Amino acid sequence: MNSYKLNNGVTISEIGFGTWQLTENVEQVIHWALNAGYTHIDTAAAYKNEKEIAEAIKTSGKKRSDLFLTTKIWASERGYEKAKNAIETSLANLETDVIDLMLIHWPAKTSQENWEEENAQTWKALEEYYVQGKIRAIGVSNFMVHHLEALLKTVKVKPMVNQIEYHPGYLQEDVVAFCKEHDILVEAWSPIGSGRILEDQLLNDLAKKYNTNVGAICIQFCLQNGILPLPKSTSQKNIENNIQINFQLDDEDMVLIKNMPQIGWSGLNPDEVPF
Repeated sequence: MNSYKLNNGVTISEIGFGTWQLTENVEQVIHWALNAGYTHIDTAAAYKNEKEIAEAIKTSGKKRSDLFLTTKIWASERGYEKAKNAIETSLANLETDVIDLMLIHWPAKTSQENWEEENAQTWKALEEYYVQGKIRAIGVSNFMVHHLEALLKTVKVKPMVNQIEYHPGYLQEDVVAFCKEHDILVEAWSPIGSGRILEDQLLNDLAKKYNTNVGAICIQFCLQNGILPLPKSTSQKNIENNIQINFQLDDEDMVLIKNMPQIGWSGLNPDEVPF
């Protein structure tokens, strides 16, 4: 699989395997993903499956050193001391000495009086573990432009990644442009819109044109925009299909997708979420 190089030189596979809402049959699903060729597994403390993923890796026959593990600090654990405790907990849950990539899962809402300081203190904890070598790369998730601008005022180590909702019908172009300008890799959670865009007529027409499926169209759209998709599935067939993509979207079809009206948005605005 091809890879991206983060701004600190660490390489990361161009497609990752998402595990949000993966709470049943975890070991089998992870085995399917690893056997299909995924080497990057994306989890989070809030997904409550870190321990199960660690066990699945142990029983998979794959070397930990050949895999790339991402996890995240949940909203309730923001702040310097709480973030350090969260990092230690994830290290223990994942049964690893080093986390490959760790993100702040959600920014503090700007309606909160001390939001900038809370994000900055959480980042300070990540920086410490990064300098110690216990985390290979650090980043954020769901940060909009104003969150990034505020954070960049205080960082010693620039974020390497911003993981956001991104899929046809919801592109967050201002965030993507800002990240590219600052050499921050954008990762796409819900790159297929969590199934909410599977019935879209344009995407289905394109799937027929390229003799593929809507999921593959969405994933390839991300890749051609320089964005790392994190598709999730519990179907062995879909898990395999999502990584076995061998076509390029024509320029005119890329434009058609970019001009789609907003559809499939989760409704999760980082400044309005209840956590």
